[in-house]
Amino acid sequence: MLHTRTTPAERRRTFREQLDSGRLLRVPGAINPLTARLVQDTGFDAVYLSGAVIAADLGLPDIGLTTSTEIAARAQQTTRVTDLPVLVDADTGFGEPMNAARTVQLMEDAGLAGLHLEDQVNPKRCGHLDGKSVVPTEEMVRRIRAAVDARRDPDFLLMARTDARSVEGLDAALERARAYVDAGADAIFPEALSDEAEFEAFRSAVDVPLLANMTEFGKSRLLDTRTLENLGYNIALYPVTLLRIAMGAVEDGLRTLAAEGTQESLLPRMQTRSRLYELLGYEEYSAFDSAVFDFTLPPGA
Repeated sequence: MLHTRTTPAERRRTFREQLDSGRLLRVPGAINPLTARLVQDTGFDAVYLSGAVIAADLGLPDIGLTTSTEIAARAQQTTRVTDLPVLVDADTGFGEPMNAARTVQLMEDAGLAGLHLEDQVNPKRCGHLDGKSVVPTEEMVRRIRAAVDARRDPDFLLMARTDARSVEGLDAALERARAYVDAGADAIFPEALSDEAEFEAFRSAVDVPLLANMTEFGKSRLLDTRTLENLGYNIALYPVTLLRIAMGAVEDGLRTLAAEGTQESLLPRMQTRSRLYELLGYEEYSAFDSAVFDFTLPPGA
């Protein structure tokens, strides 16, 4: 049935092993649990849950309005349906270092393989917008140390994201990355880098796994997987790609339906009923149900 066959501990170990392998992991952001299943079925390495996508799904801007419990609930729904490791965007930890500590345990309980915390101030904003502000390095170090202290499973990945490149400059961002690793971060997410030279600078600065954010319409060039692999990166992240594809199709479909008065011309672009049922595992549920009830009770039962 449509339920993971693996445990959170197994998925966390798998994620760690994948990161240690040296190959580039391709990680799309899921819109919902069903798209997480599609990410698995199409051969990707892990699933990402973007704070921007979850906020947008709730009709909210990505400015820190969602809560840790809302994110954890979506995470648990997602980890239930995929055997892939799931990495989540935990924003700034949703408050002070103590909140970051609680967030780590909530996300562990939700079955995730890891999370990333960022060094923006509250309320945060999208990492590819101007006007961001970052907390002092020492404050982010406290967030990371609180997260490390709260972690119960040592395989749960704690990644630190720095938004300092567009605020303080490249050199300051590199210094922050080193400080975050020293504080216990397992991996680094350098946000809004401008070109390959800047990606390369981070690879030279730290000896931990690195994530490249390949979000559309942002400040970073969309580098292909071969380039990222050659630069020594460990994760190619596509955080909002599926949401943008889906919302573009939905909007186009609504305009077509309004203009033509029928969805007939849209049928070739739709997922078929049979494919949806295949994805949902209807046959498996039916077989399971038959197995449960395919018996007769003994006399007097």
